[in-house]
Amino acid sequence: MKQAAAGWPAWLLLMLLMLASVLSFVDRQVVAIVVEPMKADLAISDTQIGWLYGVFAVFYAVAAWPIAFLADRFSRKHIIALGIFFWSVMTIACGLSRQYWHVLAARVGVGIGEASLSPATVSMVSDVFPRQQVPLALSVFQTAAVMGSGLAFLIGGLVLELVQGAEPAVLPWVGQLQPWQLTFVYVGLPGLLLCFVFLFIREPLRRQAAPDSGSLQVLRDFYRRNRTALVLHHLGFLAFALAGYAFVFWTVSYFVRVHGVDAAVAAQTFGCIFLLTGPVGPVLAALLARRLGTRGHKDANILAAMLMGLLGVPCVILIQFMPSALWAYLLYVPAMIFVNAPFGLANGSLPVIAPASIHAQVAAIYLFVVSIGNLLGPPIAGFFNEVVFPAEDGVRFSIIAVVTLFGVLGGILLQFARKPYALAFQNMETLLSRSAS
Repeated sequence: MKQAAAGWPAWLLLMLLMLASVLSFVDRQVVAIVVEPMKADLAISDTQIGWLYGVFAVFYAVAAWPIAFLADRFSRKHIIALGIFFWSVMTIACGLSRQYWHVLAARVGVGIGEASLSPATVSMVSDVFPRQQVPLALSVFQTAAVMGSGLAFLIGGLVLELVQGAEPAVLPWVGQLQPWQLTFVYVGLPGLLLCFVFLFIREPLRRQAAPDSGSLQVLRDFYRRNRTALVLHHLGFLAFALAGYAFVFWTVSYFVRVHGVDAAVAAQTFGCIFLLTGPVGPVLAALLARRLGTRGHKDANILAAMLMGLLGVPCVILIQFMPSALWAYLLYVPAMIFVNAPFGLANGSLPVIAPASIHAQVAAIYLFVVSIGNLLGPPIAGFFNEVVFPAEDGVRFSIIAVVTLFGVLGGILLQFARKPYALAFQNMETLLSRSAS
């Protein structure tokens, strides 16, 4: 039975959630822009810099499930508002830190705060959009993550350029702040305003009554029935995420070390490319999945994500051998389209096979697994920079090694996920048809 299309309130809510996602990714990614000045000021290594992203990912992943448990029961708008406030304060705290361990601790707080957004969003979107539109809606939501990453490089680069030539700032009760510290402070401030907006929106009605403790049994049963599809899904997208985060995190350093580009200029240029081309990927993948779905492919969400993700591997490899920064920038256009493409469907492929009462918790479990890519991607590449390819331009070979290994592995895992996922998709269609009749 064909469902009605979502109305403007659903899309308006999605836009607001996207704005929150943009800010979260700006605050998350800004550490990659200030790698070089932070290293010099704090006297730390590439591996330690990589762990600033890694420790964020650990606590982002660990906090997601208990927050999702709450999101399946209580007000999601209040959970998101509190999360935005907390991660913004912690981002500012990164800028007020004086030692590496202080920054590391503040990054833990950023991870915990940002863990509130994705599970609550999946739950809300699944309630306000018809089932057949959920993968597209969550793919559109994913473009905000991409835009946020692009804006992090663009805005972070602009802020760094404005402050890096100036004398360190002296703030009341805080003292002297270096340019890289001011960058954290400035990008953390907007979230302190946005968190209050969520207090005034209307909480969407749940399609299913808020669950009791029995939803834990529903969650266990769901994973037991679909364990092959879900394990391969989670691990396949984990591998893609690890490759993508390693590539993106070390991009500015690649341009600085290999092509001699100023860090602020590299961040701004890369940010523009990321912002303009990255969001195209998730939407193209969702449209491809819809096209495949109309042709009878029950595995359309997995197949489209797999194909788009694999196309990113050769693009990333070719970038590393470009003779100039200009040619590298040009190849970043297709690379950013394909590297970002799989992750809208990664999230959107789950609510369409899961019971409504556990949407947020399933999203959190996926988030936990895929966050291992956030955790390991940057430090693995940083380790390669120091130990395997220690030359000044070794970062290019580290990127090739990590992206090739994990990009191909992700494609293989998703290929094996296609058949069991198609069965899970068909089973949910049958269940919904029986419920509607």
